[in-house]
Amino acid sequence: MTWKDILVHVDGGKHSPVRVQAAIALARRHNAHLTGLYVYGAPSLPPYIMSQIPTGVVEQMAADADTVAAKIGVEFSAEAEKAGVSCEWRADRGDPTDVLALHARYADVAVIGQPDPDGDDPVPLAEMPERLVLEAGRPVLIVPYAGQFGHIGQRALVAWNANPESTRAVHDALPLLEHADSVTVLAVNPKRSRTGVGGHGEMPGADIAHHLARHGVKAEAAHIIPDDVGIGDMLLSRAADLGADLIVMGGYGRSRLAEVILGGATRHLFQHMTVPVLMSH
Repeated sequence: MTWKDILVHVDGGKHSPVRVQAAIALARRHNAHLTGLYVYGAPSLPPYIMSQIPTGVVEQMAADADTVAAKIGVEFSAEAEKAGVSCEWRADRGDPTDVLALHARYADVAVIGQPDPDGDDPVPLAEMPERLVLEAGRPVLIVPYAGQFGHIGQRALVAWNANPESTRAVHDALPLLEHADSVTVLAVNPKRSRTGVGGHGEMPGADIAHHLARHGVKAEAAHIIPDDVGIGDMLLSRAADLGADLIVMGGYGRSRLAEVILGGATRHLFQHMTVPVLMSH
């Protein structure tokens, strides 16, 4: 399996070049076509104020926005072509997540950035990762705002809990896992089941590790029952111990509302990720 169509969200923020380079590296490795998508942000002024601005000023604002988008597009295309990657540039208007979700449906994976609470993102992106995971229908690769990630997937950690979301994430990540040097399948607080229905079976993670092995993936199963450490923190801690450069997990195994109220691994990873996370729902 391989990815042949990769979408990356590009904007004028200081973290955008990092995820662009990560997406270029993925496209080059998979001989994939790379699409850069820029989304025009909606005016930050209320409509009643916008209605008072002279038409000429509004037109100039639109022209300035087009100039910025075109400049970013030229820079993106130059970087991709320098790496020998087939690419195209798109600029679209609308709600950033809605636009990204629509374009992602025609790609194998969407690459986006983790929102930086102290960053200079030109469009508010705080809820983009979680909304996109739920709405795109495609895997989403989220690149942290801190660090450099030229190679993703050499050492992967799979967060496994035997639910449909984690199953989908493993399948979506196969193009990376098949070429990884090492893959660790980690079950945190697994519920054993003799039949495997509603649980992990006698050896948590063993069944999915065997499935991955049939795809040529060098996978090792492990499980852990932490005392006072949350699942999200445990995943990040184990990723650091393994020197992992990718975490694969299903997003929102329970309702989004429950995660908002009670907290959960999905939201914790969105906020505290230290390595790229491939997430599917």
